[in-house]
Amino acid sequence: MKIIVPMAGRGSRLRPHSLTVPKPLIPVAGQPIVHRLVKDIAEVVGEKIEEVAFILGDPAFFGEEVVESLTKLSNDLGAKASIYRQDEPLGTGHAIMCAKESLSGPAVVAYADTLIQADFKLDPSADAVIWVKQVDKPEAYGVVKLNDRKEIIELVEKPAEFVSDQAVIGIYYFKEIAELKTELQNVLDKNIIHGGEYQINDGILGMMAKGKIFKTGQVDQWMDCGNKKVTVETNQQVLKNEELKGVNNIHKSVKSTNSIIIPPCFIGENVELTNTVVGPYASIGNDSKISSSVISNSIIQHEVNISNLVMKDSMIGSKTNYNGLARNLSLGDYSQLDE
Repeated sequence: MKIIVPMAGRGSRLRPHSLTVPKPLIPVAGQPIVHRLVKDIAEVVGEKIEEVAFILGDPAFFGEEVVESLTKLSNDLGAKASIYRQDEPLGTGHAIMCAKESLSGPAVVAYADTLIQADFKLDPSADAVIWVKQVDKPEAYGVVKLNDRKEIIELVEKPAEFVSDQAVIGIYYFKEIAELKTELQNVLDKNIIHGGEYQINDGILGMMAKGKIFKTGQVDQWMDCGNKKVTVETNQQVLKNEELKGVNNIHKSVKSTNSIIIPPCFIGENVELTNTVVGPYASIGNDSKISSSVISNSIIQHEVNISNLVMKDSMIGSKTNYNGLARNLSLGDYSQLDE
């Protein structure tokens, strides 16, 4: 089994946090989003992962440090890491084809701004599976249309009229991904473009036109990391999930003086807490120092210094210094505020 991870986008909706760090590398509950995604898929897919192929963007932004991190992630799973580049933002179909040398055999394609809890039992009658989640407002999503045999027969983007309430979440399984490769090559050769981009959906529709059977897979949880608000919500849900599993996310090196930790929380290495209340649902990165503050439902990255702050529903980037008042904050890396 292979995992194909397109992650070349700059993550503009998560700015300022994605200005200095690629969005898939931003930590949620102490681990980068893409690390959690790949590990979760590897855990539930039920087969050995032979290769993880990452499609990255501009080397000036997705540099050697990113490549080293992704290589280690793959190697820790016993898998080969393959690194490809998408030089232009030409869509999901184009991104996948940038990894065409890896497009053979069974594979999962997963976009790196989503985390899931799901059942990955695969229907042996299906040539491919598209994971979906029931949503309240399907007109805001791409949805699947099913026939009476529960097979996917159409993909509809933001339908004006009701088609179904099963939204595509960006995770796919192909029994033989070379079939998708063939159809996407046809999309590129015929210059089939929607919204200025080559889309994976056109490759999938080409497979359907040749009689390939697509079924739906259901997710228990769909956790988005597209913007600051939903990333903070995802951090909360991940911490809940890990608490239920009995995971201890408080590192033994944490120094707590006259402070209270209300679980669930993630608190990294060499964090110092003084006269502070942390939690619930707070994640604090390595080497941070927090004093005289109350922090809840927030993500704080590494090497952050905070004092005199009451904060919730917020994100603060790495190497930030903040001395201030109550806020709902979204501060990027290297910020400095003193009030």
